[in-house]
Amino acid sequence: MLDEVILTQTPPLYSCYGRKGQPVQVPITGQRAKRILHGALNIKSGEVALLISQEWTQDTHQIFLRLIRAHWRGWQIVLFEDRGSPHTAEGSLRLAADLNMEIRLLPRATPELNAMDHLWRWVKGRGLANQPTASIDESADRACQYIWRLRPQERLQKAGVYADNFWLNS
Repeated sequence: MLDEVILTQTPPLYSCYGRKGQPVQVPITGQRAKRILHGALNIKSGEVALLISQEWTQDTHQIFLRLIRAHWRGWQIVLFEDRGSPHTAEGSLRLAADLNMEIRLLPRATPELNAMDHLWRWVKGRGLANQPTASIDESADRACQYIWRLRPQERLQKAGVYADNFWLNS
């Protein structure tokens, strides 16, 4: 499974603690910096490949395809992706074929089918939420560290792969 997520410098604030009767200070940097976190999850082993970029373009997607091929060298790779324009670009599909990767495009507007999308929810809701950082790069690093600290089985569980109704279970 392959997907991307946009990370912002100021993560979502779901809850905050403070003394009774006193206002809580919420840090607002005024900056709108963002990073794109690209991720590919092996739904058999729970192994993951990640890439941080400043934008999501055909070029960054193709860099990530090369990274995936280098990471899983010698494997038969079938990638399930959404229909984002960098994924469906002719150059990206041609590169995937040249790298001996099979691409399966998921139906439109079906994030529930992409296990990586479920994992991103955990990253944003538990790994980043309520924890402002000094920089967007620190936030992106924190997101990667959250994923890498999970055991492979935990990644698969959070991604919904172990659910009885996971669509690729036989």
